[in-house]
Parts: sequence; C-alpha cells; structure tokens
Amino acid sequence: MMEKKKKPIGFNIIKNDPTDGHKGFGVGALSLENVSPVFVDVEAGEAFVDIGAMHARSTVEKGIKFIPNRDEVPNPKLYWLVWVTIDRKQEGPYYAGVTACEMTVDREARRGYKSLPEHVNKMDKSMKRHIMVDFMDDRSKTILKNYLINHEPGLWERSSEELKNGLAVE
Repeated sequence: MMEKKKKPIGFNIIKNDPTDGHKGFGVGALSLENVSPVFVDVEAGEAFVDIGAMHARSTVEKGIKFIPNRDEVPNPKLYWLVWVTIDRKQEGPYYAGVTACEMTVDREARRGYKSLPEHVNKMDKSMKRHIMVDFMDDRSKTILKNYLINHEPGLWERSSEELKNGLAVE
C-alpha cells in the first residue's frame, strides 16, 4: 500500500515563537526580532499580516500588474502596507519600527500602483526602528492602531510615544 505524500507546509524562519500565548501556526502572527508586513484594508476596515508581501507575493498583490503612475489605476482601492518590527527591551517586547507605504489596487482591471523603491526603503527604515505613520489618513491610523493594540496590548503599552502620537487621531 502506497503512503500518501504529505503536503509540505509553508513556513517562515522565525527566531522566537510567534504563537506565544495564543494558538495558531504562525499565520497572521507578528514575529519577534523580525519585520512583518501588515496590510491595512481601508475599505474593509481591517488589518492583517501577509508574509507573502516580503517578496511582493501577498494576496493583495497576486495577479496585479503594478504601474508607475497612480493616475492610471482605473478604480483604485487603497491599502497601506505597514512594516512592523518588534524588538525587546528590559520591560519586554514592543513595536520598535512601524512604517507605512501606500498601495492602490484595481482587482477587476488587474492594475495597481506602488513605489517599489519606497516599499524597500520603508521596510529598511522599520528594521532600523523608525516610526513613519503620521501621513496616513485618520481611518487608516485607527485601523492600524486597533490592530496593534489587539494583537498584543503589552507590545503597544511598551511602545514609544512617537508611535502612539503618530497614530493618534484628532
């Protein structure tokens, strides 16, 4: 009798266990000592992790031809790709770097806009512990802030005033 081959499981190389404190298989988890791509879907009012964005292969980006001119995307749906870096200090882990990049997608037309150099630059800035979120619109800031708080309240509490002020809505 032939044994059925097990399907390989996609995984990320993560230094610390992303499932600490909650069940899951690294899916949708923010990993410690690493940068994680968090999408803010402004229209849907939600945020989610998609590791595929590390290689421009996220569900948002799949099947989309990105063009350099934002005005050529027929019905642009706004997303923010936010690079979130978690680090540790004596009191515990915190959101050390949080940088946002704009991306628009028209799924029907299979067209989108993003600036690849900006995305790479912002990922680098996040890994270097920069906070760059103040240019986001209020709705997007609120979605991201709520996601970060709900993911792990302690991480948010230990984060810098710069991040909290950057995501504050007036």
